[in-house]
Amino acid sequence: MGARRRAGRLWRGDTTLTFDFAGVRRPIAGQPQRLHGSIAQDIGTAILTGRYQPGEFLANEVLFSEKLKVSRTAYREAIRILAAKGLVSSRPKAGTSVNARSSWNFLDPDVLRWIFENGPPPPAFVRELFELREIVEPAEAALAAQRRTPEQLEALNGALAAMRDHGLAVEEGRNADRLFHETVLQATGNEILGTLASGIAAAVRWTTMFKARDGQMPRDPVPEHEAVLLAIEAGDAELSRARMTDLVQLALQDIQTIDPRLNAPTEAPLAVRA
Repeated sequence: MGARRRAGRLWRGDTTLTFDFAGVRRPIAGQPQRLHGSIAQDIGTAILTGRYQPGEFLANEVLFSEKLKVSRTAYREAIRILAAKGLVSSRPKAGTSVNARSSWNFLDPDVLRWIFENGPPPPAFVRELFELREIVEPAEAALAAQRRTPEQLEALNGALAAMRDHGLAVEEGRNADRLFHETVLQATGNEILGTLASGIAAAVRWTTMFKARDGQMPRDPVPEHEAVLLAIEAGDAELSRARMTDLVQLALQDIQTIDPRLNAPTEAPLAVRA
């Protein structure tokens, strides 16, 4: 017997699969080119915040398009976006299900944005981001000291100057901060490490925005960036490693001073938010 639709519920055999449309916004008139991205964001956020659990099925494209009055094409494109980020999988006749957390690409810039834009992120998730940074960034700074090019040093100096001029509490300064960290990673000359550039830069950006959410930074982080640059310019790998370690650890301390939750016992990386 085929699938039946009624009041947002989908029947498949003896299994009842529920899809809550409350968190999915109706498309904005006149913006069809952005529709699939809006749908992907709403469903992705619902997955990341625990409204849809791993193993659960989403509504099929017929039910979804009828409920929100959107085209099936827009829904299918949104599902493709989510699948590319590891959040869902689609199988013919079986439908679209939420993947296990181990498949989620947490470093995808959109995934990071959806997490941070949904309110204060879970403390354990912030800690894990900084653990990643503490593992990757000092090592990349050491390699950059040995392999950087004159053009990359020029880019680092330009980014540092922009950070100094604007400060990291404003968008111009955060863009310069992102460029600084991306350039250090690119200066490693390691193409595999380079694939982490957008993810690391997004992590830096969103943790910095989180620190400055009240419009000001807890302190000026430019001196640590300058110390990293001077060590890389000097070609001193171990000093570059030590200076980048200091930078990341001080950034974590800044967040801990404004968000006491980070000093509490560890909980699940992405706690469910109702």
